[in-house]
Amino acid sequence: MSSVFTVAHHAQLANAWTIVRLSLHVLGACVWVGGQLVLAGLVVTLRGISHDAPGKVAKAFARFTWPAFGLLIVTGVWSVAAVGSGASSNWNAVFGIKMFCVIIAGLGAFLHTKAASPKAKGVFAGVGMLGTIAAMVLGVALAG
Repeated sequence: MSSVFTVAHHAQLANAWTIVRLSLHVLGACVWVGGQLVLAGLVVTLRGISHDAPGKVAKAFARFTWPAFGLLIVTGVWSVAAVGSGASSNWNAVFGIKMFCVIIAGLGAFLHTKAASPKAKGVFAGVGMLGTIAAMVLGVALAG
């Protein structure tokens, strides 16, 4: 019986390209996921500064987050190519679910930027965030 603290396989160092690929992917995730969480926490404070402040900050924020999302897509494709055809059926199933979550995350974030009403903005932000968190968790599972 394995413990929660037991490594399932022998730990070894990654090669240089794997370090580059995963470091870029984690950097993109830090900006995309972490940025959304930070911005969500600042909305109330920004509204207290001015009615226009959340929108202005969101537009500036988008200059960082959409390139980060693109970096996640590029490094994600690179990661799938690195796995090759030897992945298990369970890995492939989780990967498919993760891709669905990535689409939901991107679509939710995009629709949030286009929504006119505060209610719609909130709904789409929530959908995008749920997709983002789910994709992140599933990505950790895929790293297995």
